[in-house]
Amino acid sequence: MFSLTGKVALVTGASRGLGWSISEWLAKAGATVLLNGRDKSTLQERVKQLEATGLKGEVANFDVTDHQACAACISGAAKRHGRFDILVANAGIQHRSPITEFEAGDFRRVIETNLTAVWALAKEAAKVMIPRRSGRIIMTGSMAVMIARPTLSAYIASKGAVHALTRELAVELAPHNITCNTIAPGYFATEMNTPLVQNEEFSGWIRKRTPAGRWGRVEEIGPVAVFLASDEASFVNGHVMVVDGAFSAAM
Repeated sequence: MFSLTGKVALVTGASRGLGWSISEWLAKAGATVLLNGRDKSTLQERVKQLEATGLKGEVANFDVTDHQACAACISGAAKRHGRFDILVANAGIQHRSPITEFEAGDFRRVIETNLTAVWALAKEAAKVMIPRRSGRIIMTGSMAVMIARPTLSAYIASKGAVHALTRELAVELAPHNITCNTIAPGYFATEMNTPLVQNEEFSGWIRKRTPAGRWGRVEEIGPVAVFLASDEASFVNGHVMVVDGAFSAAM
């Protein structure tokens, strides 16, 4: 079950954290995974890690806000492999500032990366998936859409729009046998969150606030993506799957 053997996937923001975990798990399930990021040397090392264990990976070094590069990557993969099956639009950025001090340029930068790039990638993926009547689009949203925190206006706005886009694309693409779902992570102990994990006051609050009593582990996100990408999830469509140790379910 949940085999992705022979399938071709693109994971954006794949050099570390949740994106790397998703890439690794998709490859373990049999997919050839295109690892996207802006640091080519890091991506090359990640591909070597996959290949060292007999898994298949390729470097996809481009900025997701470059829509021409997005299109070239996906169409190029489809031509090289004769297929393109899975898009995981995971790349995202953060900017924290009180609303009264938030600069419009910073707001636009977050929206361009977290929302517009996701839309552009989905558009290009749909172009190659529709003729084959098959495909999986998976986006990374956020638990913060449901339970907000101060100073994150751009991030939460962008991720909220991703959740809405998920439902729209699910409805639009379902007649073509393409599904679109979003994974909304809670607090995970990623490299980006290392300062927070090491902050005992904040980390203690996370452990107390999360019914599971701990931070999420990065290896716990990949299997969710494998399921959503698999044939077994063919009737799972338009969902935001929260992965947060019941954080958002608790009062």
